[in-house]
Amino acid sequence: MDRGKRVAFYERVGYSCLIIALLMALCIDDTCSQIPRRRPRNDKCPKVRAMRNFGLNAMMGSWYVIQYFASTEMFPEYGCMRSSFVTSDGFVTMNFTYVFLDDPDATFQQGNITWIIPNYGQPAHWVHAESSYEEIYNTYVIDTDYRSWALIMHCAEKTKSQKYLSALMLAREPTLGQNVINFLREKLPRYDIDVENMFPIPQENCTRMDAYAYYAYNTS
Repeated sequence: MDRGKRVAFYERVGYSCLIIALLMALCIDDTCSQIPRRRPRNDKCPKVRAMRNFGLNAMMGSWYVIQYFASTEMFPEYGCMRSSFVTSDGFVTMNFTYVFLDDPDATFQQGNITWIIPNYGQPAHWVHAESSYEEIYNTYVIDTDYRSWALIMHCAEKTKSQKYLSALMLAREPTLGQNVINFLREKLPRYDIDVENMFPIPQENCTRMDAYAYYAYNTS
C-alpha cells in the first residue's frame, strides 16, 4: 500500500472511531437523562400568605372538619372530626374530637392545640405555644367566610427530619358544596400540599356517642 492510500485509510479509521465515540457519548447521555433524579428534600416550610383583614373572633366557635391532609398519612384514618376554637389573652385553642375509621365501636377521641398570636397585625398567623414543642410550628388561616367554610394549614420544621404539613377544610355544617370544596383545594398545591392525599372526613353516623361529653362546642 503506497503512502497516499495508507494516509487515506488511517483517516477513515480515525473518522470512524470519532463517530463511534460520539454515538457512545450520546447514548450514555440519553441513558442518564432517563434515570430519575432524586428531588432534593425540602425541610423548610413554604412561605405562606395568611388571610388579610382577618376577623379572629368571627372565626371562633364550632366547625366540622370536612377534609384533612397530613404529610405523614397516606390513607384516610378519621371520621366524625369536629373542632372548636376559642381565643383569650392572645392565645388561640382548638379542641377537637374524632373517631378512627377502623374502630368498630367508634369511640370518640379528643385532643387540643394551643397557639399564640405573635403579631396582632397578622391575626391569621399563629405559632405553637406549648413549651413541649421547641421547634417551628406555624398555623395559618388561608381563607374563610366565617359563616360557612374555612381553610387552615400547619407547618412544622423538625430537626433532622422532613417538615410536617397538615391542612384542615372546615365547615359550619356537616356538608359543604362541591364547588366550595374545589375552590378551597385549589389554594393548597402552592404550599406543597398534595391534594390527592387530602381525604374527606365522613360525618355520617356520628351520634352513637355524644362528643359534647368532652367539651362544649358552643363557645359563645
